Amino acid sequence: MAKQLLVVEDDESEGLYYKLALEREGYVVDVVDSADAAVAYVREHPPDAVILDINMPEKDGIEALGEMMAINPKLPVIINTAYSAYKDNFMTWSAVAYVVKSSDLTELKEVVGKVVRGESLEGRYGA
Repeated sequence: MAKQLLVVEDDESEGLYYKLALEREGYVVDVVDSADAAVAYVREHPPDAVILDINMPEKDGIEALGEMMAINPKLPVIINTAYSAYKDNFMTWSAVAYVVKSSDLTELKEVVGKVVRGESLEGRYGA
């Protein structure tokens, strides 16, 4: 059975890009465009992993991360943001990995694969 991923991305074109790329890898992918929608999704349809943007309007991904962890502390969340400075914020440390956004999704796909297979993330990819 295909693993279910939730992509949280407020930029519609980026969200579609991730969805198409990850579906080609064999995942079932849903995309939401806000932190509130992500928290509601996790509560109602727990995915196998979440790919979470940080910088979003209204509520940011860090706040959403805390709420998702309160719902399911074992939920694997991969932070995927253009801002590497957030990895020094201790609030992001509950994420299993921290991947800086790139048009090349090789690293993100590698991390997602390891996470959904339950493999160790040696070096934790900056998380």
